[in-house]
Amino acid sequence: MGIGLGIVLVLAGLILVFGVVNVDMSFVNDAALGWILLVVGVLAIGLALYLNQQRSRTTHVEERRFDGPPPR
Repeated sequence: MGIGLGIVLVLAGLILVFGVVNVDMSFVNDAALGWILLVVGVLAIGLALYLNQQRSRTTHVEERRFDGPPPR
């Protein structure tokens, strides 16, 4: 989910930076908002990749205990 959100933010940022769509709001600069979304999207992708890499390096140990004689 993190990688997908990052890609969406990067695409929205690139659309605003290159002026494909103009948002007509007087208090928001399209290019500045686009750069912000682009940087946040790249950070989201990097963080998602780092967390997925960290998750794949963990190991799980299963310990079983039996009461009585061992099974044959």
